This record gives sequence, structure tokens and C-alpha cells, in this order.
Amino acid sequence: MASGKENIVLFPFMAQGHILPFLSLAQLIEQKENHTVNLISTPLNIKKIKQSLPPTSSISLLEIPFNSSEHGLPPNSENTDALPPPLFLQFLMTSHSFKHAFRELISTLVQDQGRPPLCIIADIFFPWTAEIAREFGSFNAIFSGAGGYGLACYHSLWSNLPKMGEIPDEFSLPGFPEGAVIRADQIPENLRFATVTDSWAVFQQKVFNEWLDSDGLLINTVEDFDHLGLKSLREQLNLPVWPIGPVHSLIGHKARGGKESSTKWEIIEEWLDNKPSGSVLYISFGSQSKISASQMMHLALALESTGKNFIWIVRPPVECDISSEFKADEWLPEGFEERMVRQNKGLLVSEWAPQLNILSHRATSTFLSHCGWNSVMESLSNAVPLIAWPLIADQHFNAKMLEEEVGVCVQVATDTNCGIRQQDLQEKIELVMEETEKGMDMRRKARKVKKTIENAIRSDTGLEGSSVKALDAFLLAAGLKKEGNIKEYGNGF
Repeated sequence: MASGKENIVLFPFMAQGHILPFLSLAQLIEQKENHTVNLISTPLNIKKIKQSLPPTSSISLLEIPFNSSEHGLPPNSENTDALPPPLFLQFLMTSHSFKHAFRELISTLVQDQGRPPLCIIADIFFPWTAEIAREFGSFNAIFSGAGGYGLACYHSLWSNLPKMGEIPDEFSLPGFPEGAVIRADQIPENLRFATVTDSWAVFQQKVFNEWLDSDGLLINTVEDFDHLGLKSLREQLNLPVWPIGPVHSLIGHKARGGKESSTKWEIIEEWLDNKPSGSVLYISFGSQSKISASQMMHLALALESTGKNFIWIVRPPVECDISSEFKADEWLPEGFEERMVRQNKGLLVSEWAPQLNILSHRATSTFLSHCGWNSVMESLSNAVPLIAWPLIADQHFNAKMLEEEVGVCVQVATDTNCGIRQQDLQEKIELVMEETEKGMDMRRKARKVKKTIENAIRSDTGLEGSSVKALDAFLLAAGLKKEGNIKEYGNGF
């Protein structure tokens, strides 16, 4: 039966780096008056999402069927965290298989609620939802957990793909202002050596073409420090773009998960509480990325040489099976973990930790990160500068922006095959964490970005920040289109 509230449907891609910002966005919309939220995912992902929602949440979770075996994938592979990297593209290419089931879900919602959803917000890998949104008369938007600059670079380079071997050491970025250049080593390897007929390139072109059918893009970023990327993205796509981030800050997320995560945080918090302010290096490569066994060894040697306090989220190296357990005695210097525990210098945490809690703790100084955008926004929201070790996708472009445009980052490596060495790691850690001119400047700029983010998410009546206004403008645009005032809904600038 229809209620007085407008319904919004969200459909994230099945990867933690995509689901988490969608979940934050769902909770953010839930706080808005006169709106209800349906979030769609596959059964195993829905089970995990339920654990992340507070018991008072009104968000409705809807299951969409998916049989990974039918697509040549291992059984019960409903998330990228269950797959080795060579199968990622195959997993991505299953995205169109949801089309029929998604249409049926929306049809059922229309029958139950007596009217179509106000809006369908889909992942960047599900742009075909625009066709179904049009069928039911709903507004459609693509939501990207990536930043404006990273997404603009990603779209620019895949859309203007050079042939293998023709990338110069440095060249102008298509779709960016004159003078914007990029180096070959700032491009991820699968793109650097791609040709227009590669499977990745064919998939990306199809996705980009379908983006253009949407009514606009929502971006998990802040206009005031990502303006160059957002400007370039708008010009490349000629679509409205609403920067509404960071969505995690707008809802005040910290620790996620149940009893296990709470216990893990208690141990970490006690360790951090006994450290001086600004003395701890936090190291994590996100939920998906891994480094090699050789690189793990060099990182451990660098950490021991610097003598800095650190928390390192450890996973088996990239060469190992995804289900392998971490073996410190095999992948780290002999006796490393025991020495760090005995000296009270380092804390090795297996698989996962409550990242926002760590980054917001007074003891945390610096984040050695893969520069996935969720991690970037969580770091900068807490004025924590970064040491970038980008690995895949938009991470290289994020690192480029943070180092060259924002000044809150230095980079130590470019991809999983690079020859990163202990000395470079040690030098960069000391550069950022000690009272060097560069380190102090990065911390000052990180504090400035934190203030910019705080201003963007202000919700005081009459003093709303840019991200709050952008979300309101987006919801207004969806309402105006429903009323037939298509020309009035703005451009997302």
C-alpha cells in the first residue's frame, strides 16, 4: 500500500569498497524526511549488510538471485573478496545478468507501493538500470564511491585508449585543462598496456556508453578540494554531477560489525591509548588489494629500521590463494612479530580492523594506504596525511591528485610489480612522520582539508555545506523530473 513517503532504490556492485559507501548513502537518505530506502544485493551480501545496520534502521533489504557457478565462477562467489584478481573481470561481466531479476523486483515494489520509486541509484557497473528506471518513470543516477579526479582520469584514459607501446613517459590528459599531464608510471598496469580490443577495454566502453543514459552522477567527494576532477568529469560526460561526500562523515560512521569487531577494536584501542599523540603509522591496503611477499618483507624491514609505532592490517601476499591464512614466519623477517610485540612497537592485525576508529584516534599520525577513495576520505576527514602505495583501478589517479594537487601525500610505489625497496619506504615514512619541512607541510594541509570537509557537511539551517546542498539538489531534481519539469532540475554544478 502506498505511503506518503517517496521510495529510493539503491543497487551497489558486489564488492566491499562499493557496498560500504552505498550503505552510508542509504543511511543518509534514511535520515531525510519523506523518504524510504530499499537496498538490493545478493543473498550472501544481504546477510553481511544486515550485521552492519543498526537495529533501529528502516532500510529495507531486498535479495536479488545470483548463481556464480552459472557464470563459470566458484560456488558462492557473491563478492570480490571471495575471488582471486584474475577472476575480477569475469565477475564484473556478470552485471547484465541481473537485468531481468532487477526489473521484476522494481515491478513488485511498484505493485506493493502503488507507484514507482522516486529514484533508482545504481553502481557505476550497473548503468543499464537507467533503461529500467525509464520504463517505470523513475529518476536514475549513478553513484560512484570514487572521487571526481580519479573517476575523470579513469574515464578519460579508457575512453582515449592508446595502442600498446605508444604511451609516452608524460602526456596531456584528454578532457582536462591545458597543462594537466600524467606520467606513464601513474597509470595502472592493466590500462597502461591495454589495447582497444582487450576484454577490459570492451567492458569499460560499454559501461561508459550506458552512463550517458542516466540522469546524472552522485560522487562521494567534496566540491571544494576535488573541483578540478569534478569540472573535467562534467565536461567529459555532459551530465549533472552532484558531489555529496564524504557519506560516511555525514552519518557519523565508525566501527562496523558485531561482537568480533568490537572485541578487535578493544584490543587496538588499548594499544593506541598507550602511545603518544601523532606517533603511530597505520598500514592497510583495503579490502581487496594485496602486495607481494617480497614487498611485505621490505615493508617489515623498513618499519623495524624506522623504529616507528605501527598498526599493520596483514593479509597473505598476492601470490597466495585467497583462502590462505597469514604466516608471519614465512612472509616477514624471522622473529619480526615477536620483536615488535616485545618492544611494544607494532601491532599486526589479521584481515580487518575498524579503520575509522583508528584514523580518528589521537595517536595516529600517518596512513600508508593503497589510496582507495573510501580510505582517502576517511583519512582526510581526520586530518591524517597519506603515504600512497596505489595498486589497481583509480588508486593511482587518487595518489596523483593528493600529491600534486592537494599536497597531503607522498608516493612510494606504483603497482604490484614495482621494485619497491626498504630504503625508499624508510625514507618516506621518516619524511612524513618526523618534523621535516615536508612532513609538517603535509600535516598542515591535511588539517586544512579536514576543515573543508567539515564545512561541506555542515547541516545548520541557513548554513548548509556544499555536500548537504548537493544531496538536497539531487533529491529536488528527482522530484522535478517526476513532475515533468525536466529542464529545471539543474546541472549538478
